[in-house]
Amino acid sequence: MIANLVILFLSTIVAFWISAICGGGASLILIPLLNFMLPSSVIPFSLTIGTFTSSVSRIVVFKRHINWKIFLWFVPFSIPAVLLGGYLIKYIEPSYLQLIVAFFLIGNIPQLFGSKNADLPSENKYSKSFLAIIGFLSGFISGITGAIGLLFNRFYLRMGLSKEEIIATRAANEVFLHLVKLIIYIILGLYSKAALGLGLAIAIATIVSSVTVKFILPYVSDQLFKKIGYGAMVVSGAVLLVGSSRKIVDQDSLLISLAHSPNKTELTLNWRETNLVLEYSKAHGLEFERSIHWTGLPLQLRQKYFTLSKNHSSIHIEKVMQFRKGASYEFYAHKEGVLTRLD
Repeated sequence: MIANLVILFLSTIVAFWISAICGGGASLILIPLLNFMLPSSVIPFSLTIGTFTSSVSRIVVFKRHINWKIFLWFVPFSIPAVLLGGYLIKYIEPSYLQLIVAFFLIGNIPQLFGSKNADLPSENKYSKSFLAIIGFLSGFISGITGAIGLLFNRFYLRMGLSKEEIIATRAANEVFLHLVKLIIYIILGLYSKAALGLGLAIAIATIVSSVTVKFILPYVSDQLFKKIGYGAMVVSGAVLLVGSSRKIVDQDSLLISLAHSPNKTELTLNWRETNLVLEYSKAHGLEFERSIHWTGLPLQLRQKYFTLSKNHSSIHIEKVMQFRKGASYEFYAHKEGVLTRLD
């Protein structure tokens, strides 16, 4: 446990150094580490304690650089969205959203290897409706994952803001989100003693990072700052992809298999209690099969199901769909260890 705390503490300092350099992303760097220490449902609580502390400290340092126009259109729409995201976290598995976030992060590869002169184009103005949409999306994603990071960093860069304005405006926009999220997580019981302890460790590390980063900035060029930032995002995305994929496989019994024979090729996807099969055979062509509940049967076939269920221990039903043909149904009846297929 002590070793984990030391690793998390040092990683947090580095992550928020990078966050200061590239305008965000610290939380998304820390998620892969926290995935090995906490259940997915309480990770947002730990992250939010740290990011709230970081936002407060940055507002204090860079308050003169806050862009109030963005702030006034971002925050009113982000707060309802974070409430919605916090509510849906009980019904949405965060690992799936983390998986999507991972692909977005890996998508920063072009920026990592692009020409040093190929900066993002700047646009000094965005419509107020666009600012509202960005605020809503930021709040919603943040409410579920506990992080926003570089997903919206291009938005700030395209506004033509300076580095100081990006840091200050982002902190002002997000400090209310973090506060609301903390309240939501506590009300919904989405926290634990372990999550609180790790969150406090992250919070202390963010303060250390804020104090020390000013001594590092003068020695590193802006271009190197961007390379470090995007490099960290790509690496974090790759690690997050592996971690979230592993969690999905373990939690939802995800299994993909491919079977091939001279006359038939079959691709099978098992997920939770759902079985999906894509099959190609010389005799029947391309077929798509999926498991269904008996309530999904046409009325005329339900009687067949009830008759079979009287003499068999279990009945598995598959709906078969063929191109330009109607749907058919297959019954797999189990009795005393013997499986019988009935069309």
